[in-house]
Amino acid sequence: MPVASDDILTDGLFKVLFEKSPGSILVKADLPVFTIAAVSDAYLQITSVKREKVIGKSFFDVFPEDKDNPDDENTARKVFTRAIDTGDKIDVPVYRYDIRNPRTGKFEEHYWSCSNTPIRGAGNSVEYILNTVVDISGEVKAKEAAIESENRLLLAAEATGLAIWDLAIPPTHFSYSPQLVTLFGHQPGTRISLSSLRNQVHPDDVPNILVRSYQEALEGGQYDYEARIFWPDNSLHWIRMKGVVLYNNKKRPHRMLGTVVDITESKRDDIRKNDFIAMASHELKTPLTSLKAYVQLLETKLSDAGDPFIKTALSKSLNQVNKMTALVHSFLDLSRLEPGKLQLKRSVFDINKMIEECINDSRMITGSHALVFKPGDPQNVNADREKIGQVVSNLISNAIKYSPKGSTVTITSGIADKDCVEVSVADHGIGIKAKDQEKIFQRFFRVDDDDKKHISGFGIGLYLSNEIIQRHKGKLWVKSAPNKGSIFSFSLPLANV
Repeated sequence: MPVASDDILTDGLFKVLFEKSPGSILVKADLPVFTIAAVSDAYLQITSVKREKVIGKSFFDVFPEDKDNPDDENTARKVFTRAIDTGDKIDVPVYRYDIRNPRTGKFEEHYWSCSNTPIRGAGNSVEYILNTVVDISGEVKAKEAAIESENRLLLAAEATGLAIWDLAIPPTHFSYSPQLVTLFGHQPGTRISLSSLRNQVHPDDVPNILVRSYQEALEGGQYDYEARIFWPDNSLHWIRMKGVVLYNNKKRPHRMLGTVVDITESKRDDIRKNDFIAMASHELKTPLTSLKAYVQLLETKLSDAGDPFIKTALSKSLNQVNKMTALVHSFLDLSRLEPGKLQLKRSVFDINKMIEECINDSRMITGSHALVFKPGDPQNVNADREKIGQVVSNLISNAIKYSPKGSTVTITSGIADKDCVEVSVADHGIGIKAKDQEKIFQRFFRVDDDDKKHISGFGIGLYLSNEIIQRHKGKLWVKSAPNKGSIFSFSLPLANV
């Protein structure tokens, strides 16, 4: 049952309750004056006005209208009028009204949210409007700051050729910056879905790179990979994705944020370099093969020579030819690796027998170190025997190279878990600093250390070894400390036979 407005205003209890209410003002529906009938203490405080200066005055005498925008439908006069005409409550989520700071005397920017509730009298006509306001300046300014920060980030990303993306986990929502569209070869403004982007990824890179990297990101929190994509015009391009996983309060991944950058030009440069390396290495194979044959012939013909210098010189010459040949083969493997031309010729073999062969070959090349093999039980793996042998030989060669003469290099093998065999090569050499351990598997990386500058190498052996092991779905890692030696280990899945 509606209550008469005059009864409301003459009731002392109502006045007390109203004046103690949060941010409220009661305005008469006496268009066009809109006389203020009551005002709460909170309203007086947030608007910096006094009750005796407000009661009985027109609302617009106390709070002047902003004449700058006559088309604004959320001005107080228009909102009050609509509330009277319709009899409905009208909310204004956000509007700006600056108020004077009592300490400085200057007007300060403020934002408000208000509701306007019509109150009917005994004749069921609207006689008052209850205007309730909440100061939301903090929220508005925080949102503006967030938008400004986001815009700056987008501008910076666009200037550097980066695109930004945001993916829900599981992938129910996917958003991205406009730059992503052009990085995938589409016209600006084109709407693209996550599935359409995945369809542009090279088929070979989807299971080997995309899916694997996603699973690793869910486990480790970091997303980082390079992949080939086809543009709508069928031209081939390369991108690099980097991102981080965000976790909810239950420590479960729920979002992934990241960037995309086009690396096509740098990849094409790499291809040109690899083509040159492949061509040069291929041309070197023939003279090296001939040189090795001549040195071996000389060794045979002069095997009975009494001059020890001749035997030593020929033996060392042959060792150097073998090193050069191994280096040429490494460069050839490197040139095949990047474009995916490195083919694995898998077969089932006992890894312990293969390790023994590598150790025997290493003993023939150098006699300066003791090579000790501690094999576990015979274990079969399904892998490229030559390539895995190349990894083992490289690890043994590095152990010899970076440890003092006369020291022992220990090679072990055994079951790491029920599905993998683990091979380790340990030395007592100069070791590797912690800051360098993350980089030693990068292509052409050489430790910048005075103790290692005199040691020859191009920094491709560990890079190739790591790539070979990864192609076999294994893992290569190192444990080391300066002057305490290093242990290089790799794991391989056991053969399912």
